[in-house]
Amino acid sequence: MRVLILSDIHSNLTAFEAVLSDAGHFEKTICLGDVVGYGPDPEECVRLLLGLPNLVCIMGNHDAAVLNVISTGHFNPEARKALHQQKNLMSDEALEFLASLPEKLTFGDLTLAHGSPRDPIWEYVDKGRIAWEVFEYFETQGTLVGHTHTPCIFIESEDFKMRLLKPKSGDRWIPKERFILNPGSVGQPRDHDPRASYVIWDTEENSFLFKRVHYNISEVANRIQQRGIPSLQAKRLSLGR
Repeated sequence: MRVLILSDIHSNLTAFEAVLSDAGHFEKTICLGDVVGYGPDPEECVRLLLGLPNLVCIMGNHDAAVLNVISTGHFNPEARKALHQQKNLMSDEALEFLASLPEKLTFGDLTLAHGSPRDPIWEYVDKGRIAWEVFEYFETQGTLVGHTHTPCIFIESEDFKMRLLKPKSGDRWIPKERFILNPGSVGQPRDHDPRASYVIWDTEENSFLFKRVHYNISEVANRIQQRGIPSLQAKRLSLGR
């Protein structure tokens, strides 16, 4: 079975559509949260996500904030303004979908959390020390996370050392030890590569294929400005940070 793994769509419909076009056929979808936030198309991204096959989705910090589950005071001023504007762009049905999302799930031998199993909404797994501590909070072989907007894999090796992989587009990886995998961000990558990022998981061979795809950034930037979202969210798209 081919499973599409994506995270941090961040209301970027153009990037989301480019990912779906590039991914081809898949039988299941795993979304690791932050469907909304930053971009111009929160309603459209929720509706597109809901149409994907066999969807499994968890809540991210921006999803929680647009629902007032957590305070927008935790966000920087530009992100906060974007969230307030986005709520006005969303239907009750879209908000109800976000409200239905769990913070953490176990899916087979994988734990799913936007931040980490220890702190599903907020923790950034961006350092080996943090990854090492997080391994104590799940009992599965692997964890899939988002939040950092950077594709990477933390691996707990047999000699009790932490290895960090930073896969490039087209790299295929098969796990042997315990791991924490981040597919990167669809809508706002932050590894200085502006292309949308996602992963295809082949469950038969248990391989994870990392992919990047170009999309029309200027089109998204124009919509951000038209919808009254802070212009910083438009500028950073082309920088990949």
